[in-house]
Amino acid sequence: MAFMEKPPAGKVLLDDTVPLTAAIEASQSLQSHTEYIIRVQRGISVENNWQIVRRYSDFDLLNNSLQIAGLSLPLPPKKLIGNMDREFIAERQKGLQNYLNVITTNHILSNCELVKKFLDPNNYSANYTEIALQQVSMFFRSEPKWEVVEPLKDIGWRIRKKYFLMKIKNQPKERLVLSWADLGPDKYLSDKDFQCLIKLLPSCLHPYIYRVTFATANESSALLIRMFNEKGTLKDLIYKAKPKDPFLKKYCNPKKIQGLELQQIKTYGRQILEVLKFLHDKGFPYGHLHASNVMLDGDTCRLLDLENSLLGLPSFYRSYFSQFRKINTLESVDVHCFGHLLYEMTYGRPPDSVPVDSFPPAPSMAVVAVLESTLSCEACKNGMPTVSRLLQMPLFNDVLLTTSEKPQFKIPTKLKEALRIAKECIEKRLIEEQKQIHQHRRLTRAQSHHGSEEERKKRKILARKKSKRSAVENSEEHSAKYSNSNNSAGSGASSPLTSPSSPTPPSTAVEHAPF
Repeated sequence: MAFMEKPPAGKVLLDDTVPLTAAIEASQSLQSHTEYIIRVQRGISVENNWQIVRRYSDFDLLNNSLQIAGLSLPLPPKKLIGNMDREFIAERQKGLQNYLNVITTNHILSNCELVKKFLDPNNYSANYTEIALQQVSMFFRSEPKWEVVEPLKDIGWRIRKKYFLMKIKNQPKERLVLSWADLGPDKYLSDKDFQCLIKLLPSCLHPYIYRVTFATANESSALLIRMFNEKGTLKDLIYKAKPKDPFLKKYCNPKKIQGLELQQIKTYGRQILEVLKFLHDKGFPYGHLHASNVMLDGDTCRLLDLENSLLGLPSFYRSYFSQFRKINTLESVDVHCFGHLLYEMTYGRPPDSVPVDSFPPAPSMAVVAVLESTLSCEACKNGMPTVSRLLQMPLFNDVLLTTSEKPQFKIPTKLKEALRIAKECIEKRLIEEQKQIHQHRRLTRAQSHHGSEEERKKRKILARKKSKRSAVENSEEHSAKYSNSNNSAGSGASSPLTSPSSPTPPSTAVEHAPF
């Protein structure tokens, strides 16, 4: 059932997880205000950059919108008098640059729609909520039994994925959640295979997968309906958050940081690993594990958003694992992301950076052992363990699972082959991106080393030595020629004598040779 129009030919599918960096290049004072000229770059490609012009009032507006995150962001304060002075403008430019650095290096802020629109208005000018509402309304024309209760505004981190609270007209007390998502840059399935696989998702039964009530798709997007869970996700449990609140409000600055109990960590971790192994065995690419994609149902974890890989959406942690060339399969991506999730369950917050050099005290050394195998420098450099290997580790191998529900997910052979090819294409794009990042990092290190003060001093000393050595060699060569010339004259040779107008002797020239 097609409920949306086909996307226009040549539509650009951006990877929204590619980091944007911003540098203020100059400022210009007009009659009553100052404009700042900012160079924005997407990823590592120096060709992929553009200029934007922003006033202080634009920064102030963005900062007010970001207050929902509860963070203390370093926006320079307002100044009504003397705000056109040259020294003040230069100082404010430094402060605004620091502000840009903070928001572009914060993992959650850098991926939010507010920041993307501020830095890249050409690619993020659309009203995605309005687009989603239009598409969902078209769907309801042929499915009148569903009714929208309210939009669940900004509860997720994705810019192009929107959520709506739903009900069935003849069951008004039952609440459901509709998710609508546009295609992503890793959509390699044919339109036909894509739609068939989306419609298969309600038939997937597994004790640790959150059931899909309804699913449909067309050439440009997908729409899925699930039961609404009042308790929310695993991330909501960790952060003591309300499921309906915006993503920035829930997770940017938790009021209380506290990890889970050891038994919860063991049980939830084992359940998640079991469902990852099930999907890997089925040849179904996932690649989207994080705490917000794990629904809590009592003491049971259930995985969400299996459709993301079919839609070709990039992973929440892509900017992390794209740095490490050994994390180059979706299976290894899942294991690395499991490390992030385990860290969050253990310490109540994500790691400050990855790889992790040392881990804080944990409820058990068995937890640290798993974290080291997935997030440490050695693990990121040498590669991830398999899910089967993690299941055998002491933290999980003694966890007793009591479920009796038999997993069921029948995928036709033809669609399995389509999934395999799509998975290879996703991994190929990742490997190519990792290669480019690696080359860029090597070049940057070489340029930094070449331009360092110590390296400049070394080059200067070497140049002096080379110049001195060259001068000495020239001196010796000229001395030898001069000696030979005198010897030839004394023996009656026909060579002319040196006249007063002859060039200065080499010995004199050596005195003035550069050292």
